[in-house]
Amino acid sequence: MAKITAGVGSSHVPAIGAALDNGKTQEPYWQRVFSGFEKSKEWMKEFKPDVAIIVFNDHATSFSVDMIPTFALGCAAEYPIADEGWGARPVPVVKGHAKLAAHIAQSVIEDEFDLTIVNKMEVDHGLTVPMSLMFGEKKPTEEWPCPVIPLAVNVVMFPPPTGNRCYNLGKAIRKAVESYPEDLNVVIFGTGGLSHQISGPRAGLINSKWDKAFLDNLSKNPKKLTAIKHLDYMREAGAEGIEMVMWLIMRGALDEKVDEVYRFYTVPASNTAVGHIILENQKKAKKTSAKKISAKSAKPAAKRAAAATKADVKKSKVRK
Repeated sequence: MAKITAGVGSSHVPAIGAALDNGKTQEPYWQRVFSGFEKSKEWMKEFKPDVAIIVFNDHATSFSVDMIPTFALGCAAEYPIADEGWGARPVPVVKGHAKLAAHIAQSVIEDEFDLTIVNKMEVDHGLTVPMSLMFGEKKPTEEWPCPVIPLAVNVVMFPPPTGNRCYNLGKAIRKAVESYPEDLNVVIFGTGGLSHQISGPRAGLINSKWDKAFLDNLSKNPKKLTAIKHLDYMREAGAEGIEMVMWLIMRGALDEKVDEVYRFYTVPASNTAVGHIILENQKKAKKTSAKKISAKSAKPAAKRAAAATKADVKKSKVRK
């Protein structure tokens, strides 16, 4: 069966994409940002996902204020790169996994999450920037290492979904993936944030203390995060800090207990706090059969107890 085995959290700052596309990654300002993802790219090469589910928010490219679905699941075969006003990013078209996406839609809707099914969608920096950071730079003529299922979440216009709703959607997605018959290794991304505000009197706000506590709890106590109210996100993390609820979809799709493989945090990139985390489900230790254990321990026990009675031999085996 398919299984979600790891989750990635990453900011999706548009200026990061511009720095990549314009060859500025080695400039002092940007070098510290990109250096934080070098280990992540190595991890991704070793992890080798068959599919990536990427939770992001559309920035008025596929959806306008005329129509904003709370949760929109991409079920297409591919997703062109959106032109956000300065030309489409020079990266490959994103290939989809339509069969798994349709299966997720069926399962999640039966679990009473009302998804919008999207069969035609352009994807913007919210999705492509985390892909570039995790998979490395790719030319338009190349292909991304695996197909992608995009899940767009409304965190642009109020009311956005609650953190608790997002967390439980993650659980429903996990259930859906695990009921898919094909053997697939799946990674899920939660993108956006961390603290930032791009307009108004508090433009430029960054709250590192809040961000780091969020990352701590994401790893160890995610249920605590599900209780955070919209107003708290706005007050503590800025108007755009509400994007952090998308990380809870990723977290809900993982085990309750996870291993934190890697974490990176820096400020600022453009006017945003850059957060990044990699979480893996804890690997289950393989149980060694009692027969194998007793067989290994019986030989030395027999040598030491060569002169003992049968009853003594049995006792020595029990002690072993």
